[in-house]
Amino acid sequence: LGLRTLTVIDWTVKAINARRAQAGEAALAITKIPLDDAFTYERVFKRAQTVAVFQFESGGMQRMLKEAKADRFDDLIALGALYRPGPMDLIPEYIACKHGKKPEYLHPEMEQVLGVTYGVFVYQEQVMQMAQRLAGYTLGGADLLRRAMGKKKPEEMAKQRSVFVAGAAARGIGERIANAIFDQMEKFAGYGFNKSHAAAYALVSYQTAYLKAHFPAAFMAAMLSADMDHTDKVVTLIHECDAMKLEVRRPDINTSLYEFAVEGDSAILYGLGAVRGVGRGAVEAMIAEREARGPFTSLEDLCRRIDLQKINRRVLEALLRSGSLDALGPNRATLMQRLPAAMQLGDQNSKAHEAGQNDLFGLGPAPASSQPSPAAVRADGLAVPEWTEAVRLAGERETLGLYLTGHPARRFASLLARVASHWIGDLVRERPAPGAEPMRFGGGKLVTVGGLIDEVRKRGPRFILTLDDGTGRLEVTLFEDVYLKYRDIAAKDALVVVAGMLRFDDFSDGWRVTARSITDLRKVSEQQARSIVLTWPGDRPDTAALQSRLAELLAAHRPGPCAIVIEYSGSAARGALKLGPEWGVRAGDELWEGLEELLGRGSVEFQYAAIGAAAGSPLSADGH
Repeated sequence: LGLRTLTVIDWTVKAINARRAQAGEAALAITKIPLDDAFTYERVFKRAQTVAVFQFESGGMQRMLKEAKADRFDDLIALGALYRPGPMDLIPEYIACKHGKKPEYLHPEMEQVLGVTYGVFVYQEQVMQMAQRLAGYTLGGADLLRRAMGKKKPEEMAKQRSVFVAGAAARGIGERIANAIFDQMEKFAGYGFNKSHAAAYALVSYQTAYLKAHFPAAFMAAMLSADMDHTDKVVTLIHECDAMKLEVRRPDINTSLYEFAVEGDSAILYGLGAVRGVGRGAVEAMIAEREARGPFTSLEDLCRRIDLQKINRRVLEALLRSGSLDALGPNRATLMQRLPAAMQLGDQNSKAHEAGQNDLFGLGPAPASSQPSPAAVRADGLAVPEWTEAVRLAGERETLGLYLTGHPARRFASLLARVASHWIGDLVRERPAPGAEPMRFGGGKLVTVGGLIDEVRKRGPRFILTLDDGTGRLEVTLFEDVYLKYRDIAAKDALVVVAGMLRFDDFSDGWRVTARSITDLRKVSEQQARSIVLTWPGDRPDTAALQSRLAELLAAHRPGPCAIVIEYSGSAARGALKLGPEWGVRAGDELWEGLEELLGRGSVEFQYAAIGAAAGSPLSADGH
């Protein structure tokens, strides 16, 4: 069970020590880290920041850790052993005694055995020790007692009870107390955990927590590399990187490795091996060429230097859509337009090279002058306008399984701050108070959330939507009557606002919303938008042409209720210009995309009518 985690630890330590060697620092030995490191307990266990921490990742474990406030290695051993059906009922008692409640012992000798677990039977070894100390069992005999208790055979248990009571009497313990102690041992021995096993698990758990606390970038890079074939896990880990203030940078053909890698102190470079449709052989071939002859300078240079029989168009398109080739051209749309010609050039170069090497008549390769240079090819193809954000992000999700450089809900952030009661990221991180009965089926509170429908699946008479607003993901349940009412908008990739009852689902160990109504977020935007603020691009030489193109674009969406405000800043003047009412437009996706294409990404802001108190938006311009 722990082998994969041992691999992650090994990778992390190797990455740490490679950097330490360059800096002339001593190597980290994972077997020599202190088990009482206060920073690890405070940063990871007490705060329950245990995503990617072995054995302590689940929501239930996190709730337990928050209440327990584990601050010693023995706590990790015990909590890991208790978090199972049966002994889980003892967790509240363990935590209460840890925080001050006085344990009750039937005999003073019991404290010597149970003191480390605050009077609670947790381990099989404790049953054996109790039999040895109170009733004179040998350790071999105590092991037989443990086995008998686990099997719960009445005849064997009656025999063992007699032996235990007689042994206890020989040590001055009365029959009533001896029977009560035996009853207590028998109750817990059936599901007691082996402490040596729990301790080994706890050690691996602590090592992962220590690395996460002290070397977060190296640890998370190793975790992402270990899970790079599991997109859902990668998405979870990238969300955790965001919470840890670690930047996950897009893959780059000139700097990325096959796996995820640390870049600087707080950044992780996406691994090329995590791009869907790109195999290890193709990545290793490109990296080998890059290391042998330097970075690729253009798309044409890349196609001339690689083996297009092994790295075909499908692979190159996947790399392009993922953003891995962004350094090789002005934008992804231009790179996609140039790809056929670049591949043809590469194929011609490869054939000429082969002919020169293999010609039986001794003919040399074609003169270099007969082959167009990358610069010449680039000059022949002018840059084309970049894809719309929707197309660019769709390419990222198709190849990476997630939106890396933005999110479709980004431009609706200010609207969601008004119409939604919660950001999903805040909602899913909240946990019910330990021991409470939090909003089960039939209960709950009304909430409103919005975002992109990432997935739709049917489960019996219900439909389950996965809603993603860029800060987190949440499952939304639709009963059949609700789904039939809203099925036209409750579709994959739709942007919606959902109102429903929030409840906690024990089975999935997380919050869910049972939908009552669903609204098209784009329609809400069009109805509520009152002005569009445009950031005019500095001192550009083509200002007159830009104004003309802007006028044409706005004309196609007039008349409408949305005012146009232009904010400008240059060497001569700075200010804001509100166009007259005759320039009012209808606010929609087509207008937004046209304005961003014309003026640049991040230059357009829709402002909305006041709808209650507006919350601060956690979505910055890049969607994170």
